[in-house]
Amino acid sequence: MFKSGGTYMDKQILIALGRTCGSGGHVIAERIAEHFGISLYDKNILKHIADENNSDYEELVKYDEKKRNIFLSRKYNEHNASMEDVLAQMQADFIKEKAASGESFVVVGRCADVALHGNENLITIFVNAEDDARIKRIMTADKLSEKEAKVFIEKKDKQRRNYHDSHGVEGWGDATTYDICISSSYFGIEETADFLCAYIEKRICLLYTSPSP
Repeated sequence: MFKSGGTYMDKQILIALGRTCGSGGHVIAERIAEHFGISLYDKNILKHIADENNSDYEELVKYDEKKRNIFLSRKYNEHNASMEDVLAQMQADFIKEKAASGESFVVVGRCADVALHGNENLITIFVNAEDDARIKRIMTADKLSEKEAKVFIEKKDKQRRNYHDSHGVEGWGDATTYDICISSSYFGIEETADFLCAYIEKRICLLYTSPSP
């Protein structure tokens, strides 16, 4: 059904995927990108920005997906803004430019749902999971105690919500702001990814095919 480059009938696919910490959303995004043969953008956007602007990648990482700091300002396009705000705008510009070029891709986080809002090729997804499953996943991945994993998850989710809601519009994780919200707890990571791939294929068919006369 899908041609080389991840397009259906030479049409573009844009997927913005948000996720709670420990839900496996990033792995699911990787599987979706692999399935359709399209690019995956996440923290690697910072590498592109650093290379294009001759900037320090590690310095950019400090401000990645952070709520804007109204007390610290920098100059961006002749306007004062916090470094967090500058980097958020640079990532949004990167995402928009890639979409405008006709490229198909998956973006994890980075307010991509806001940056690409209004694009008819956009599919927005939010991945969550039961608390127990998220805690176990973080305990295993980061070798943390149960208590440490809980604290880490709460901190990361708060950071992601604050980032999204301060740089975009409120509604991070709100089912009414996404095309589909899904818990990875029921099917597991692999089958959740398969389910979403089937959903995306169906959406693309609806977008790019019309009933026979």
